[in-house]
Amino acid sequence: MATVDTTSEPPDPSTSTPASPTTSAGRPLPGSLLWPAGLAVLFTTAQLALVVPGSGLGWDEAVYVSQVGGNAPAAFFSAPRARGVSYLVAPVAAVTDSTAAIRVYLALLSGAALWGALRAWRGILPVSVLTAGGALFTGLWVTLFYGPRVMPNLWCAFGALAAVGFFLRVADGDRGGAAGREGVTGRGGVAGRAALAGLGLTVAGVTLFRPGDGLWLVLPLGAAVLLVPAWRRRAVVLTAVLAGGFALGALPWIAEAYAHYGGLAARLRRAGEIQGSLGWYLSVDDHARALAGRTLCRPCDAPWEHPFTAVWWFLLPVAVAAGAVAAARAGRGAPVLLATLTAAVLAAPYLFTVGYAAPRFLLPAYALMAVPVGECAVSLFATVRAARRRRAATALLAVALLGHLAVQYAVLGRAVGNSRSLQDQFTTVATALHGLGVRPPCLVTGREYVLIGYYAGCSSRQPRGHDESITPDGIAAAARRMPVAVIVPAGAAPPPYARGWRSVRLPSTGSWERHDAYLSPLGRG
Repeated sequence: MATVDTTSEPPDPSTSTPASPTTSAGRPLPGSLLWPAGLAVLFTTAQLALVVPGSGLGWDEAVYVSQVGGNAPAAFFSAPRARGVSYLVAPVAAVTDSTAAIRVYLALLSGAALWGALRAWRGILPVSVLTAGGALFTGLWVTLFYGPRVMPNLWCAFGALAAVGFFLRVADGDRGGAAGREGVTGRGGVAGRAALAGLGLTVAGVTLFRPGDGLWLVLPLGAAVLLVPAWRRRAVVLTAVLAGGFALGALPWIAEAYAHYGGLAARLRRAGEIQGSLGWYLSVDDHARALAGRTLCRPCDAPWEHPFTAVWWFLLPVAVAAGAVAAARAGRGAPVLLATLTAAVLAAPYLFTVGYAAPRFLLPAYALMAVPVGECAVSLFATVRAARRRRAATALLAVALLGHLAVQYAVLGRAVGNSRSLQDQFTTVATALHGLGVRPPCLVTGREYVLIGYYAGCSSRQPRGHDESITPDGIAAAARRMPVAVIVPAGAAPPPYARGWRSVRLPSTGSWERHDAYLSPLGRG
């Protein structure tokens, strides 16, 4: 496919490659989107084969799923959380408690979201760049792992990538460039209005999933409207759409703040406390350590046993810079630069204001960095093809790519294995509690109370800590109405209200440490 010219001048016939085939009406054939569509199918297939089978819900997932159905009553919903991902899984979770059904649903949906996000960039960048960048992004273990999981970060990534694409289509729509030739302002402005709607909806979606990510997405886009002279003519409409999308997405979180958390300021303050009192932290090394397969690195003080898993991460800035240079030479500097700067703004809070790390936090930044990385990959491939020793250069590039993929899939296997182990462990514990008489309606508190409660079908409440949602007297009162299980480390003393309750050693498999359950009289088998 030809490289798309982004200026208002017609391409020079002496330097351009043949244009993409068109219909008799002059519209691009659907075949130009077959590569991204094929990538989306491959992404979904990889999830269904490698991640979905046997994986269970994690702690955060159990909280989100329990809000809309699932296997247990709603778990406590702490101040930092937003309900976007609960809304996303509600159509399935409301009718079945099958984790496999939820996983398959999200795998299919994430493939469609990938295709939609890449499609938002049609006419702005060549399909080869979009496909290459998308392939490298979806080839990361963290992208594959979170594709079918009930977590918000990957959906923020797809939303952010699509939002920047829609923004560019609107901002450049009246310049006669690539976006204009793709019909942004053609056909009576229908496509232009669709791009505006897409921008507003994707910003609202990102904010609905994670309000903080929504804020850090709209800030660089809003600044770009004011700083780029060619985009100022649309400053009013773009600013209104960005602000309106953010307000729409944040509205449920704000309303809930006043309904349940004592106001917006109180919820923000509590959210900061739970996230570790946000401030100045240098968490770059923590994020590098987490790439070995730790889904949450808090605290991140374990030895760095597998530094080779972060090689790609340290090469990423080099690839981004090289891609930006290649894009500028090809006349696509502005869109690639905007994607890069937006990615940097989205990554900065997690790298410098949060005192712990999780690989999923940077997924929105990785998705946007896929744009310059795709440019770098296409430019590198062209250089290899033109090299005097083409076979040797191609072999070297292939070995490097295969090595990268081998590391990614090794880490993915480790992360998926841990997920399956937890599924087995908590299913075993739940079965044991059922045999001891702890059956719904019931209450679980103490260590791992959310997961044990979810798998056992019980309510989960905690009298202290970040998830404080009940008092000790409340637990004692509940024990007079239903079975209650208090989970403590093996051999540890129970809380005062559980003294005199029978102690039972819970089964332990894999790496899960041994625990005891103190059972209220109603919970004795």
